[in-house]
Amino acid sequence: IVLVTGAAGQIAYSLLYSIGNGSVFGNDQPIILVLLDITPMMGVLDGVLMELQDCALPLLKDVIATDKEEVAFKDLDVAVLVGSMPRREGMERKDLLKANVKIFKSQGAALEQYAKKSVKVIVVGNPANTNCLTASKSAPSIPKENFSCLTRLDHNRAKSQIALKLGVTADDVKNVIIWGNHSSTQYPDVNHAKVKLQGKEVGVYEAVKDDSWLKGDFIMTVQQRGAAVIKARKLSSAMSAAKAIADHIRNIWFGTPEGEFVSMGVISDGNSYGIPDDLLYSFPVVIKNKTWKFVEGLPINDFSREKMDLTAKELAEEKETAFEFLSSA
Repeated sequence: IVLVTGAAGQIAYSLLYSIGNGSVFGNDQPIILVLLDITPMMGVLDGVLMELQDCALPLLKDVIATDKEEVAFKDLDVAVLVGSMPRREGMERKDLLKANVKIFKSQGAALEQYAKKSVKVIVVGNPANTNCLTASKSAPSIPKENFSCLTRLDHNRAKSQIALKLGVTADDVKNVIIWGNHSSTQYPDVNHAKVKLQGKEVGVYEAVKDDSWLKGDFIMTVQQRGAAVIKARKLSSAMSAAKAIADHIRNIWFGTPEGEFVSMGVISDGNSYGIPDDLLYSFPVVIKNKTWKFVEGLPINDFSREKMDLTAKELAEEKETAFEFLSSA
């Protein structure tokens, strides 16, 4: 049983087909899909429901569309929390946090009350890291490790920028890292990344031979990519976000390939990179048997250290603001 929230929205529209056609959970895994959105969106959601029926997908055993949390969160195996309060023009980040604390506190409580304790929760709605932490805190009996937030889109963006620069396919680039917050302070790090050139694996710094680009424009491009897409399309990135969500969940379900790691926002407890505990921070992880582990022992240079601490500081501030609202909400 898989729940997608914000199910009448853009990202869900690109995501639901992948979930239903077997490319996320495998070709032999039947699925019950639950779609949750707010009451005013129920008309639109009916249209999405009709389309899913019309896809005639053999693995889709049932589709349930609802605006009620007690229906949506019942007995879940996976919850993909896409719906959130979007940032409107002239809105302070603080107001945005406040509105979202309310949503994710409520959804966390619903997970606690109705979902399986083994549920995997993936938070996409922004500010994703802090929303994820809020949901986790509101569901104390579900293991913290079961909560993750999406930084795979940033990870894929970094991968593709390197591939474009070198004229290879994205598949030839591996082990890029996104550290920290899914915001413009995130740090895309390619110090440990490898690229396949003429059948040989080379370090990205060695392959690109342009350190100032890697430390400057490359990082900026990845950090600002979401805004660039909005500027061009007048809509936020939905196709690429949905693809990243599918990648993220597929890796949780089936694990990461040998010798490869991916980025996801997870609880920072017990990390060896000097990031304070109890933050929801994006790290390089490997996944096996549906359980992630930190990639340990990567050497961190001063340039990286500064960037990693900066984004940790932003997350600590967001957390503080969110928790003030949480206790009063």
